[in-house]
Amino acid sequence: MTDRTTGRPAGRTTGKVDLKKSLDAYRAQRGRFRLVDVPEQQYLMIDGHGDPNATAFAEAVETLYPVAYALKFASKRDLGRDYVVMPLEGLWWARDMDAFTVARDTSRWDWTLLVLQPDWIGPDLFAAAVEGVRRRSAPSRLDDVRFARLAEGRCVQTLHVGAFDDEAGVLARLHEEFVPANGLRLTGRHHEIYLSDFRRVAPEKRRTILRQPVASA
Repeated sequence: MTDRTTGRPAGRTTGKVDLKKSLDAYRAQRGRFRLVDVPEQQYLMIDGHGDPNATAFAEAVETLYPVAYALKFASKRDLGRDYVVMPLEGLWWARDMDAFTVARDTSRWDWTLLVLQPDWIGPDLFAAAVEGVRRRSAPSRLDDVRFARLAEGRCVQTLHVGAFDDEAGVLARLHEEFVPANGLRLTGRHHEIYLSDFRRVAPEKRRTILRQPVASA
C-alpha cells in the first residue's frame, strides 16, 4: 500500500518528510505563471476577517501553530512518522474582489489561514492534539480551529518575491493577461503560501507562492 502524500510505502518510516520538496504544488518560479493540478489535501484551518496586520490575524496564527506542532510530535511519537511542519497559507477573498486586487482595502478582506497536514494524520489525532494544547496553553481561538479538506484542482501559480503590498501588479497580469490568453476563467479563492516567515523576514525578501484556481472559459 502506498501513501498518497509521499508516494512511499505506507507504515512506519524513518527520516523526516518535507512535503514542500515532494509535492509539485509547492514549486513556483518568479516571473513565470504555471498551470498545476493541485490534489485534494487536508489542512488545519481557521477563518477571519479584516486587516492581516490586526490582532485577530495574529491570534489566528498563534492558535494554528501550537496545534500543528502538537500533531507533528504526536505523529512521531505514536506513528513513528516525522515530518516538517508546513508553512502558513491563506485563502483570501472579498465580496468585491477589486478590494483585494486593486484597491487593497484590507478592512473588506475575508480570509482562511491554513497549515497543510500529511495524509496519515486523522481526525482522532487532531482532536487529541487540540485537547493537549488546551491543557498546556489554551490559545484564544482554539475552538475555531478545524481539520478539513480543500480541493482546488487546476490552478495558476507563480512566485512573488517582495512585500505583500507589491502583489497587485503580479495579480493583475495573472487575472487580465495570462488567464484570458489561455482560455481560462477564475474560480475558487486567491491562495497564498508563505514560504518565508513574514514575522522575521524583511518585506523585500519575502517569498510567497500566489495561486489562483481556474477552469476552462
